[in-house]
Amino acid sequence: MEALTALIPGIPPLVWWLLAAGMVLTGLAGTILPVLPGTLLVLGGLFVGAWIDGFAKVGGWSLAVIAALAVLAWATDYVAALLGARKVGASRWALIGAALGTLLGLFMGLVGVLFMPFVGAVAGELYARREQATTAGAYATQQALKVGTATWIGMLVGTAVKIALVFLMIGVFVAALLVK
Repeated sequence: MEALTALIPGIPPLVWWLLAAGMVLTGLAGTILPVLPGTLLVLGGLFVGAWIDGFAKVGGWSLAVIAALAVLAWATDYVAALLGARKVGASRWALIGAALGTLLGLFMGLVGVLFMPFVGAVAGELYARREQATTAGAYATQQALKVGTATWIGMLVGTAVKIALVFLMIGVFVAALLVK
């Protein structure tokens, strides 16, 4: 495949490298902040980096491994929180609450991003158990706290795994770039 520098003449390679690095750095932020498509931006940035020289150094096999890691990182987002929540019998409302809490947390800084998913999951589970809350209030509250904690831990573990996978993607790219 033709290099980006030959495909679009007049733009120096440094500009393409800056674009690729910018996408990767924005993607790294997106692995923590759910409003940005982090894994996709990292994958796109690495693809642009490979395309700069026409995939001469970072070829198809390396990109296939990077893409597989990207799919795994993307799936981790959903699976980790679900596993944590399902393990303690979370309702659908708890998962919705955790997602809404995550979105609201974005406007509250780092503390909001870390703890609003927990608050949202607890609120969602309390809503799902609203009838139980009137008859067995303490049990419903305990269960909601248990669900919130499990969902929150699942999301934190999922984020940690996703960060590790994204750095592994970058490592595969750098290794392929330096080996050839």
